[in-house]
Amino acid sequence: MQKTENEITNLEYLEKYNFSKRLAKLQKKLHGKRIVVYGVGQFFKTIYENYDLSGLNIIGVSDNRFVNHEPDEEFLGYKTYALHEITDLNPEYIIIATKFYMNIIEDFYYKTFKNKNIKIIPFVKKDFFTLFKEVFMSD
Repeated sequence: MQKTENEITNLEYLEKYNFSKRLAKLQKKLHGKRIVVYGVGQFFKTIYENYDLSGLNIIGVSDNRFVNHEPDEEFLGYKTYALHEITDLNPEYIIIATKFYMNIIEDFYYKTFKNKNIKIIPFVKKDFFTLFKEVFMSD
């Protein structure tokens, strides 16, 4: 099947940030940990379709669009949850699956999941200067 322009762009982005290596590190570090993936749009779909996520114990996925989800609704084989349902799952980690994640991590850490024992990390890891430019030099 031929890939769309968006999928190609996402794959190039993942390659630029050495996602294969990052995923291997995450699988080793988070082995057996309860994980919820947040921000499951086209970018996550590209990850799902092109990388083996079976080494991660993903107990569910969440996104703003699941606020009124059906009780047994799934996305790519994972049970869906609204943001407010995540703490009930007792995840040890929330992995943010978006290209631009700093504001989400900040919001989750200081507001949404404040005083919860949940670690919030990005799927794609970027260097400090890239993050700085995205946060402070964007339009």
